[in-house]
Amino acid sequence: MVLVSMTKDEYLQLVEELKKHDELYFEKHSPQISDFEYDQLVKQVEKIESTHPEWITGASPTQQVGERPTKGFKQTEHKVPMLSLANSYNEADLKDFEKRIQKLLGRDNLLFSAELKMDGIAVSIRYEKGELVRALTRGNGFKGDDITANVKTICDLPKKLPSTAPEILEVRGEVYMPKKVFQKLNKKKEEAGEDVWANPRNAAAGSLKLLDSNQTKERELSIVVYGIAESAPDRYKTQEIVHKSLKKLGFPVFSNKHFSICSNVQDLLECSHNIELNREELPFEIDGMVFKLNELSYWDELGAAGKKPRYAIAYKFAPLQAKTVIEDIVVQVGRTGVLTPVAELKPVFLAGSTISRATLHNEHEIQRKDIRIGDTVVLEKGGDVIPKVVEVDHSKRDPFSTPWLMPDHCPICESLVYRKEGEVAVRCKNSSCQAQNLRKLIFFVSKDAMNIDSLGDKVVAKLVEEGLVGRFSDIYKLSPNDIKELEGFQEKSISNLMESIKQSKNVTLDRFIFALGIPFVGIQTAELLAEKGETIEGVISLKEEDLLSIDGIGEKVADSVLDYFKNIDHLKEIEELLKYGIKPSNDKTKQVKDHLFLGKTFVLTGTLDGLSRNDARALIKERGGKISSSVSKKTDYVLVGDDPGSKYDKAKDLKVKILSEAEFKGLL
Repeated sequence: MVLVSMTKDEYLQLVEELKKHDELYFEKHSPQISDFEYDQLVKQVEKIESTHPEWITGASPTQQVGERPTKGFKQTEHKVPMLSLANSYNEADLKDFEKRIQKLLGRDNLLFSAELKMDGIAVSIRYEKGELVRALTRGNGFKGDDITANVKTICDLPKKLPSTAPEILEVRGEVYMPKKVFQKLNKKKEEAGEDVWANPRNAAAGSLKLLDSNQTKERELSIVVYGIAESAPDRYKTQEIVHKSLKKLGFPVFSNKHFSICSNVQDLLECSHNIELNREELPFEIDGMVFKLNELSYWDELGAAGKKPRYAIAYKFAPLQAKTVIEDIVVQVGRTGVLTPVAELKPVFLAGSTISRATLHNEHEIQRKDIRIGDTVVLEKGGDVIPKVVEVDHSKRDPFSTPWLMPDHCPICESLVYRKEGEVAVRCKNSSCQAQNLRKLIFFVSKDAMNIDSLGDKVVAKLVEEGLVGRFSDIYKLSPNDIKELEGFQEKSISNLMESIKQSKNVTLDRFIFALGIPFVGIQTAELLAEKGETIEGVISLKEEDLLSIDGIGEKVADSVLDYFKNIDHLKEIEELLKYGIKPSNDKTKQVKDHLFLGKTFVLTGTLDGLSRNDARALIKERGGKISSSVSKKTDYVLVGDDPGSKYDKAKDLKVKILSEAEFKGLL
């Protein structure tokens, strides 16, 4: 609550505090307080300013919209200002919103659209004669950063519109990073010893502000378009018509179950409640709902109050959080030698699952949040998936607690750790460290790599413990007698394991490259390398200029690949693997000629019954097809299994050919 006796200095101090939080949120993409806490501070400012309008300063959040200009980007004026929505958190706020509109318009029978509130980055995209000519960030609402090159890397955004599109069309939308992409890229950052993103929104924001659009492309961003800022007058009467029209033009829009028309606050709340119950199942992050007057002619009539339009409001969901106690902090050693602190938690139920562990990412993160053993902490699911420690409840801290320190020695091999300049990571110096080696071996045999079915994490650990396996090639030296000594292996399971090891020798080149565990080389990058090099010898001999000529590979990845193949031990190990019968083959060598799939683009979604995802990918590529991670108008087929995600909905919306598993097998 705001004290009536607050002085002007205290008001200015509060404005300055909010200014710092704006900088952390919009520019550094590293907020230190929740949206709710921020909004409460803004409400304090608004209350003070209503009492003392003579105090209002241009630095006040009530006078500002969005972020400041970003260095390296050209600033361009918006044809139509991009305002920011007022936030609400309860039914009373929504009822006030409805009553205010009814009073201003002098009528009761009003319809509202209910749409998801994406937790992403607002953008405005302009098309002229069907061509994408410009994309801007919100900026200060009147001018934004020109991010056209970066936005053009978003696969599901049309770069050219059909002839039915108006000559001038400027659309508004939200760029976001899907949860699975966020998890995948954060894992890579952690393995590389880099600071991880706090959430998908921060990841998307940072990706859009990269000066190299090739790097932005690697971030696999997506977009949803929800509004029209400029077009032919009187073409679009309602928000419902806008939604349907955008869909017909090929824009990614909210699915029908995430867009509805409501007639009152109770309808809006019911719609919102249903979405909130199922928000974890969404492939992207949302933080609430947006309610807009459906009739667009009323928008101009109502206008805006300051920087906020009167015709719309954001209804924010409460964050998914729980409190628990950190019972211990242990250190794990990854396959690249990075030491990762992990909190051992008193088990707590959060968003559908019991959480007993949470990564603390790195030493820098622990120091920033001042996390200690014995602390009571607030947990939240980052991206609604990964549990993370949001903050410490200092009121419950033991007065005798001490700060946690990263060990000076590796907890596994006891080698000295080191900190590379410019990195937050602490690494074990010993490349022969058992923990690193174990992680590398587990990665090598995993499903997406060599796919040795019967070699689970515990079996690999046991083989290492018994001294039977120390390098990749040792797996192919195993005999039935070696396996016989392991607990739990009978004649049948020994036979299955030996057969699985034998089958893994016939591996595609891209999966073999991926299995080697080259830093920054994921499965898609491995496919690019395989396509360029054609053989493992060809990949090894690629020069820097060869690598940089590949669309999708930048300097960081190129340097990593070159460093890996300069290592004599790595080359000897590859030679050893080939000697023991590994035959990495390029898909081109066994491609079915003149097949229906030749040159066609496939997207896979859902769980297949008789095939693994990797098997399906291989079958498609053998027949000359391509695999994409997102659905667009350029997609030829979407292969759908059980429990498909949003890609299935998008395929239906875009009228892309959908194949069941049976239909797919029939076409093979």
